Order: sequence, then structure tokens, then C-alpha cells
Amino acid sequence: MLSTVPPSGFLNIDKPVGITSHDVVARCRKILGTRKIGHAGTLDPQASGVLILCVGSATRLSEYAMASTKRYRATVHLGRETTTYDTEGEIIAENAINHLDLPSIQAALQPLSGEIAQRPPAFSAIKQDGKKLYELARAGKIIDPAPRRVILHEIQVLDWQPPFLTLDITCGAGTYIRSIAHDLGAALGVGGSLRDLRRTSSGAFQVENAITLEALQTVENPMLCIIPPALALSDWNQYRLDPEQIVALRQGKTIPRTSSEAEGELALGIDAQGQTIAVLQAVSGRWKPYKVLST
Repeated sequence: MLSTVPPSGFLNIDKPVGITSHDVVARCRKILGTRKIGHAGTLDPQASGVLILCVGSATRLSEYAMASTKRYRATVHLGRETTTYDTEGEIIAENAINHLDLPSIQAALQPLSGEIAQRPPAFSAIKQDGKKLYELARAGKIIDPAPRRVILHEIQVLDWQPPFLTLDITCGAGTYIRSIAHDLGAALGVGGSLRDLRRTSSGAFQVENAITLEALQTVENPMLCIIPPALALSDWNQYRLDPEQIVALRQGKTIPRTSSEAEGELALGIDAQGQTIAVLQAVSGRWKPYKVLST
């Protein structure tokens, strides 16, 4: 029977290749016995690695988990261009790459670092006119997505075994690794598409500490795998609340603030046991209950 009071926190799942992020959520709902689970950001079916699930009242923190810096290990197939920028699409061009060398590849990668305007793939979940781009593309409509500002902190070449280039990519939220593969191929004049993708970290969540669905299924008490919000968001300022302050916040009231946060800055309010009670916002010298998680 499904729990009426679900646990609260995050699951760090090592998503396998071949299933959707929604499939992972559905399986974890059955394993944990609660419906209140969502994912903080998605991974394409052919990608693997860190997928953060929000459980219970932590679903209200999904926007903060999604905004964190991501790291990927990506293998690019240079010389092959596809409609979807990865192996799922139709091959539309194949070109010789025997003239390519590592210095030319590294030179082509330079403009892809920093804050750039990136054009998302036509086959993506971004909405246009109320419909997802991949729905429009599959209907045969010509899609030209508008570029979006993204941040690429670092791109390192790990291996070059023609035609496959393996990259270590650290980037901000909203970056399409498929577009990096495509844009790199275009810059080199040979075309490119993504062959493999593995997310190795997302904020504080590392793939080394992730649990597979199979392992989660066999754990005697899977709820013990849930990571408390205060631990998952350990880089946030956190403040211990006394019982009177907790009552006031739950009633929608502000509480005194003696610290020097900038106006509008957010922090976590926790109780004596370390349970996250609310997201606090600094307003006019006081803490305002921006989001109350525990009732």
C-alpha cells in the first residue's frame, strides 16, 4: 500500500541506458511505496549516470537541484551527422576525417567554452507554440530552435581514437551535449554526432555514490538510501531553528535574522535533528518562509 506520509529527500540513481527518466521514477515509486517522486532534470534514454530524484516534500526543491553544475563523459562520432545529433536519428551525412588531428580538434573546441549561445537540437523536449520540439520534428515540420545562453566551464579531451573523440565536459544547467557534438563537427567541417553519454556528477551528487535500480530493489529498507536535503544542499547557508521559530514559519510568519545575507538571498532552515523545515529568504532584516517543506 502506498504511504500517505512519504519520506523526504533525494535519491542519487545511476540510470542505465535504454530507459527514460520517467521509467526510473515509475520504478522507484514502486520500490519506495510512494507516488510523490519526481526527477530533477532528465537524461535521454541512451544516456546513463546520475539522475537525481526528489522524494516527498523535497520535490519542492527540484529547481535548486536542477540548477547545479553538471559533468559528463561524452563520446563524439566525428564524420557522421544525424537528424537528432545522436545515434537515435537518421544519418544525413558521412565525411572522411583522415585529415583531422588532435591540435585541430582542440582548436575547434576553444570557441565552445565559456558563456555561449547554443542552439538546441530540433529533437528535444523544449516547447515551441505549446508543443515539444521533437513532436514538431517528427510531424515533418522544419524546426529552427532559437539559441540559448549556456555556460561551458571546461571541456577536456580524454581520448582520440578516430572517428571517436571522448570528452570530459563540465557545464551549467540547460546545456545540450548533443549540440556540442554537432557544433564541433560543423566547426571541423566533417559533421559530428553523440555516440555515448554518461553524467558523472550533478552538483553534490557523484556517480561513484549513486545506486542502481537493481541494487535499490534489493536493499532491505530502501528509504535509508534517501539523502536529506540539508546534506544534498550542503553548499547552502543553513540555520538551526528553535521550536517557536518553526511554528511561526509554518504559519507563514517571518522570524528575526541576525546574519548579513544580501536582500533576497536564500538559505535552509533546519530543526534540531537536521531535518529541513523551510527555504528561508532574507527580506528586510528578517527571514521569510519562501518554501515550507515540513508540516
